[in-house]
Amino acid sequence: MFEAIKDMNIYKNLLHGEWVGSKSGSTIKITNPSNGSTLAYVSKFNKEEVDTAFASCSAGQEAWSNTTVYERARILHKTADLLEEHEKELADILVKEIAKDIESSLAEVKRTADFIRFTADEGKHMEGETIGAESFPGYKKNKISYVSRVPLGVVLAISPFNYPINLSASKIAPALMAGNSVLLKPPTQGAISALHLAAVFQAAGLPPGVLNTITGSSSEIGDYLVTHEKVDFINFTGSTVVGKHIAKIAGMVPMLMELGGKDAAIVLEDADLQDAAKNIVSGAFSYSGQRCTALKRVLVMKKVGNELVAKIEEEMKKLKIGMPEDGAVITPLIDSNGADFVQELIDDALDKGAKLIMGNKREKNLMYPTLFDYVTTDMRLAWEEPFGPVLPVIRVNNMEEAIVIANSSQYGLQSSVFTKDINSAFHVANHLEVGTVQINNKTERGPDHFPFSGVKASGMGTQGIRYSIEAMSRRKAIVLNVESY
Repeated sequence: MFEAIKDMNIYKNLLHGEWVGSKSGSTIKITNPSNGSTLAYVSKFNKEEVDTAFASCSAGQEAWSNTTVYERARILHKTADLLEEHEKELADILVKEIAKDIESSLAEVKRTADFIRFTADEGKHMEGETIGAESFPGYKKNKISYVSRVPLGVVLAISPFNYPINLSASKIAPALMAGNSVLLKPPTQGAISALHLAAVFQAAGLPPGVLNTITGSSSEIGDYLVTHEKVDFINFTGSTVVGKHIAKIAGMVPMLMELGGKDAAIVLEDADLQDAAKNIVSGAFSYSGQRCTALKRVLVMKKVGNELVAKIEEEMKKLKIGMPEDGAVITPLIDSNGADFVQELIDDALDKGAKLIMGNKREKNLMYPTLFDYVTTDMRLAWEEPFGPVLPVIRVNNMEEAIVIANSSQYGLQSSVFTKDINSAFHVANHLEVGTVQINNKTERGPDHFPFSGVKASGMGTQGIRYSIEAMSRRKAIVLNVESY
């Protein structure tokens, strides 16, 4: 199934049912974040090849939109089956390409299979409706509106490095069930994994042109992709800076975006501190904190601050640090630029008087888990998203102060509140300016049929299987005018 996707050590792109390399022969090197060794190369497509890919998507979408929902679902179910058959092989690629530990890599592949199956089944229930006219003043039973959902056309899917299989599939599968074709622009680091996913969709029976891929330099083809005349919808996950840029230049093209976050854990005095500490450490440090939904700051009541910090430190000491193939949770960051940025935030906190509890150790891209206490709001670590294993603790006087600090962020993805009092939990939750509030749990994305959204600089639109299908389709009304007797 995967033999055709590369020639020697150069990965190709799926273009109208065939795997082809760039006409120029240009490539981009993919390295192993853990040791810096060269893994392979991916084709570097240019603007002319972008045009070819979009033309293929347009041609493929017309026939796909006329395919029955049942047939679309059958192909998606087959895709999920094939993913599970090859889960170990795909997980091994994730370990090498993005330095994700093997357990989390296997979980990503399995979760993706579950996501695709659920999407296939949910798509079968995206039914239309009929609306009578007589409920509106001045009309009788002489008009009936038949309302159905129709595809938008060509979806441009842009996925991130941290979940290159899952977050590619979360864009592709709902788009396909809605009847769209998809042009997938995977991340450069993560492209190999995403191209394998495309090969699985192809092997499941997806017709030529319904899913195409494009790898290349974002600086060369990025703006061209998002402003292309054949783009009907943009589904993007990535940084807030890039997301804002896309929104600015893409004009009236509808979009669904998941961007950055500065998710806060608010810990009240009556919280189960042991449970809170376990959730905080798991939420902050899994995959070295390289997740939009990672817990990125703790706002704790001063009365229980000492006890909570001590418990967090004890939980952090249990974290395994090292290489992903050894089962470590704290693994090398995706590149040296990411590690440099985390170090900047650490140094700024130290310079401004934060108390280092543990960490601040670095071995190339491997950043050791770092915990700061007594972080104040004049420190960059209180506001900026590190995308790495560093956690600031901010002590507050009361829940109102915690709400103010949490809401003062430019981001609004998720937050957590830890308390045994249901009234306090809902008071805090109702006042937080975020897409989701977790009560007595770490911030996290799933289950994937729940609504998932961000406000402010954390994104636009609502994801979640049914919501994603709805976002990538539109209502079309056909009005039947009948004689009134």
